[in-house]
Amino acid sequence: MEEKTKYAAVVLALLAGFALFCAGRFSAQLSAAQPWQVNAAQVPAPEEGQPPEASEETGSYPESLLPGEVININTADVYDLQRLPGIGESRALGIIAWREENGFFQSVDQLEEIYGIGPKILEGLRDYAAVK
Repeated sequence: MEEKTKYAAVVLALLAGFALFCAGRFSAQLSAAQPWQVNAAQVPAPEEGQPPEASEETGSYPESLLPGEVININTADVYDLQRLPGIGESRALGIIAWREENGFFQSVDQLEEIYGIGPKILEGLRDYAAVK
């Protein structure tokens, strides 16, 4: 009979250890940082000649263009360039690199000189890009 009690005590100790481990793991997950929550509130367009400011609510730039908004490709940063249709991070960096090497764009048509921007993408950009 004493053998069973030792065996039962070992099993009980292992179960208690497992229960404490699971409780600790669950507690750690509850106290871990939560993922960011996205707020889709629309930000008003900046005044003419003023750079867009980060949203106070979300702390980031809007992901797409606001109605009637036009982005100056000569002064826009990488985040604003990515808001243009068909422009991702690598094309935005290419635009900035071209601008640093060659100076300001004289026309939106010069965007075709950027690797990855062809006539089709350029046509989609005409209404949203400017060289003010």
